[in-house]
Amino acid sequence: MAHGESGPADRGAAAAAETAMGVRLGRECLYVPSCRLGLYLALRHWCEPGGKILMSPVNDDVILFVVLAAGLRPVQAPLSAADGSIDVDAVPEAVWEGLSAVLTTNLYGNPDPAGRLRERCDRLGVPLIEDAAHAIGSATGGRPVGSYGDAAAFSLSKHVGAKAGGFLAVADPSLRAPLERARDALLDPARLTAELAYAVRPYAESAVRGLRLAPAAWWALRLLGLQERDGIRMPLRPAELRQALGASPSLEAFHSWVRVDMHDYRIAPGRSRVRRVARLLAGLDERLAAHRTGTERLLATRWAPPVPAGAPVQPLFRVPLLVADRDAAVAALSRRRITVGYLYDPPLDTYAGPAFTDPSPAPAEAAWFARHALPVDPLRAGAVIEILAAAGARPAGELPGG
Repeated sequence: MAHGESGPADRGAAAAAETAMGVRLGRECLYVPSCRLGLYLALRHWCEPGGKILMSPVNDDVILFVVLAAGLRPVQAPLSAADGSIDVDAVPEAVWEGLSAVLTTNLYGNPDPAGRLRERCDRLGVPLIEDAAHAIGSATGGRPVGSYGDAAAFSLSKHVGAKAGGFLAVADPSLRAPLERARDALLDPARLTAELAYAVRPYAESAVRGLRLAPAAWWALRLLGLQERDGIRMPLRPAELRQALGASPSLEAFHSWVRVDMHDYRIAPGRSRVRRVARLLAGLDERLAAHRTGTERLLATRWAPPVPAGAPVQPLFRVPLLVADRDAAVAALSRRRITVGYLYDPPLDTYAGPAFTDPSPAPAEAAWFARHALPVDPLRAGAVIEILAAAGARPAGELPGG
């Protein structure tokens, strides 16, 4: 593959989108083709290969492979069983002292305790990197998610619904130029076929998901390259993964894992793609308001996770209801053609094992949350509540340690 030929084709539209996002965050923003490429850029810039990075075990497996591709050793953090956020107090001092960086997740839009993590990182003298893919409208401590870290990576495939694009926000504006050069060096050139596929993808997804025969829809998605998993986690392929580790840091060596679910994650965007992203970004506030309204409805149900009194309602990308039998709940929703995605079970330390990650010092809470979380779209709140009630879905019960 050829790399480094160009950035976005429509630099004017990309610059306008960067400015709009920068106003939201109060930070310099760089457009990237995907959040995962933005995270890779940040990890390579701020972290020396061979270091250890604290991260959440309830996370997309793609992010594990991005961390490995950057030459880092993942260390799985203890989590709150209520919302899957990092439990700062449960991280042993010995773990803190061995870290080179911390990576937040802000799972489903629920903020990690960024203020406390920032303080810890400052004391340790290590960078804080925020994965804000799910949290473009969330806030914590009176500040937006993405404004605490040395860098923060955002996705425009989630709330914005652009199916492409993202931003890398940085605290130091002087780093924008070197990060832009590093981005461009990693890009595959824009291709007409990729742009055509992007243009028709929303219609193709809508058509195949509208098929009444689930197996036919599944195979159609496979043929279109939109479905690569037989289960929640992609195959680990440990023998190949060990070989790839020998070449890290290297995005190329991990490409077959990092590209899953998004084959154009590093393709320089064409003009039509960038313009569509900019157009959809302009409607973000309206979408965030709708997500916040749906979140509030779902948090008032008996399946809702506990929420601290007085806590502001976040515009969650997905609301992780906690149910006793998730498989039955997923099946009930599926019968009414509501798809439940963004499941992260089992936790990454169980999935990858000690050969590829340091396990969490307190794994029970993460395992419980991963098993019971039912992440539902707040834009479908009314239908979800109706279906779960009719199916007799039961709450998960008492939290571990509760």
